[in-house]
Amino acid sequence: MSIEYLGLDSINGPLVVIEGVQDAAYDEIVEFSVHRTEQKLGRIIEVYEDKAIIQVFEDTTNMSLENTHTKLTGHSMELPLAPEMLGRTFDGIGRPIDGLGELNYVSKRDINGDPLNPVRREFPRNFIQTGLSAIDALTTLIRGQKLPIFSGNGLPHDKLAAQIVRQANLGKENNEDFGIVFAAMGVKHDVADFFRRTFEESGVIDHVTMFLNLADDPVVERLITPKVALTAAEFLAYDLGKHILVILTDMTSYCEALREVSSSKQEIPSRKGYPGYLYSDLASMYERAGIVDGKPGSVTQIPILTMPNDDITHPIPDLTGYITEGQIVLDRTLAGKSVYPPINILPSLSRLMKGGIGEKYTREDHQAVADQLFASYSKVNDARSLASVIGEDELSDTDKRYLSFGEKMENGFIGQELDENRTILETLNLAWDMLHILPREELNRIDTKLLDKYFDEDR
Repeated sequence: MSIEYLGLDSINGPLVVIEGVQDAAYDEIVEFSVHRTEQKLGRIIEVYEDKAIIQVFEDTTNMSLENTHTKLTGHSMELPLAPEMLGRTFDGIGRPIDGLGELNYVSKRDINGDPLNPVRREFPRNFIQTGLSAIDALTTLIRGQKLPIFSGNGLPHDKLAAQIVRQANLGKENNEDFGIVFAAMGVKHDVADFFRRTFEESGVIDHVTMFLNLADDPVVERLITPKVALTAAEFLAYDLGKHILVILTDMTSYCEALREVSSSKQEIPSRKGYPGYLYSDLASMYERAGIVDGKPGSVTQIPILTMPNDDITHPIPDLTGYITEGQIVLDRTLAGKSVYPPINILPSLSRLMKGGIGEKYTREDHQAVADQLFASYSKVNDARSLASVIGEDELSDTDKRYLSFGEKMENGFIGQELDENRTILETLNLAWDMLHILPREELNRIDTKLLDKYFDEDR
């Protein structure tokens, strides 16, 4: 039997305190009735004897200490789930905002997810094609992987996220089993409208589930949005057998919200003022990606985060790098050259790509071509540095070829149009076009048999 309490003891920003409660539990959902006219939701984040500290999901400015009714629901936050979630748009805590009415849900599930035995995880195999050469060839996204994008303020990560949503597919396989869950945290209204409009105009909205937490929405709601999105993804993947790609943008907004709420709770801060449990909190979400033995489907994650001051050693990208299986790094210098997407391939990597590329998955030459492109592009900076000292005319013929190779790589391979969708075979063929700029003797990362098959010295 639920008990309703009248009055609050204190209000501090998004946190309220109520004393004299019975049987309150951590993470329990609380319903508030403000002046009997407005309903709000909250979550218990701390319990001490008969005192409960509650995080309110909405604004607390109109809540009064005397006339607020509080009801403990007896359960943690749950998300209604239904197959019809694909094609729908929700707010940050899972309420429909697309004007299509409520879901006829088949079940409700705790947004914190179920504990997963690590030995039940299967090794990620098969790649997801994004249509972007720099990703598909060099930092291949594998089903069940978590591969973050490290960006910075002002860089086109929103455009990149939208393009991945439009173009991502399973390659040669049946794409009816493919879906995308897109969650945006703390985005401005014009950015949210850009995502909506892009997905609708491109015709992909039918296989996209969107969760939007706007910049003027309550900060606390941001802490719920990624968990709601991942709960929907797990249902679509493990219950309905779909391969789900989850895109979370911007995880920096999530971490800033976590720091703000932690400060309101007067917790002892750690690095840069973030709470000491930032690592475990991020891990609790990132580790919800994968393939589970005995269950159909898969969950793949692309978290996007903006590095404060482009600092890759900042706690958010630093901890994210420990948890995830690689990273895609956007570069401000490339963006200044009008290269889109401005992916710096040298610090970018995908630790799981070897398990999902090659003869069975993409093409036999994929790994060797990727290794050679990395090795050759790493010499471009040396050639540019030397040219800045002695002048380009004084360079050797080989160094001049490396300069030409770097220019062509950045503008013709890494760079592509916003609506350009390359297949993996087109990408690999284009990679060989890049390598033909260099002398054959410089291609020392590729087996002779592959060179004989794909490298035409007469070109």
